[in-house]
Amino acid sequence: MTYKLPVKNIYTLTIISLFMFSCGSKKKAISTTTEAAVERNESVTENPYKVTVKANENSSRKNNRTTTSTASNEANAIIKTALNYSGTPYKYGGTTKHGMDCSGLIYVSFKEHEIDLQRASYMMATQGKEIKLKEVEKGDLLFFTTGRSKKKINHVGLVVDIKEDDIKFIHSTTSRGVLVSSLSEGYWNYAFHHARRIL
Repeated sequence: MTYKLPVKNIYTLTIISLFMFSCGSKKKAISTTTEAAVERNESVTENPYKVTVKANENSSRKNNRTTTSTASNEANAIIKTALNYSGTPYKYGGTTKHGMDCSGLIYVSFKEHEIDLQRASYMMATQGKEIKLKEVEKGDLLFFTTGRSKKKINHVGLVVDIKEDDIKFIHSTTSRGVLVSSLSEGYWNYAFHHARRIL
C-alpha cells in the first residue's frame, strides 16, 4: 500500500551542503579528510536538531512491539542478505556485488525475498507506513536527506540491530560502499528524515 509522505517543517542550515557523499550524489562534494572524519564519528559541527532515543523511549519501544514472529523471521532473512553485500563498492545505479548504490542495496535485499520495492530511495519513502523512531525494529528502513535540498529524500538504510539507544543500519555510501553505520553518528543523525516499516 502506498502512503503519501507527510509534509515536515523544513529548516535550512547551510553547513549540510558540505556533506554530499551519500547515494544521491554522483560526485564527492567534500574533502576526503572531512568525509573520513564524519564516518569515524568525529565531530564536524554541532547539530541543534539531533535525533536521540531517550532511555524512557527505549523501554517504550519494547512495550510497543507489534512485529509478528513471521515478520521478524522475514526481517532477519532480509538483513542477512543485505549483510552479504558488505564491502561492495559504491556504483550509482548498481545492484550487484560489482557495485551498488543505497537504494540498489535495499531493493535487491527485499527482492531476493519476493518483496517488491520502488527502485529510488525517495520512491521507497512512499511505501509501507511511517513510524516513530522509538518504534523502529530490525528490518525497518531509515530515510535521509543528504543533498543541498532538505526537501528531497536521497538516501536509505536498513536497520540491522538495535541496542539501547544505538540503531545500526546497513547502507551504501559513495566513499566506502556497503557498510554498517550507527544513527548516533553525527552526520547520519543530522541527515535523518524519518523511518518506515515495510514488513
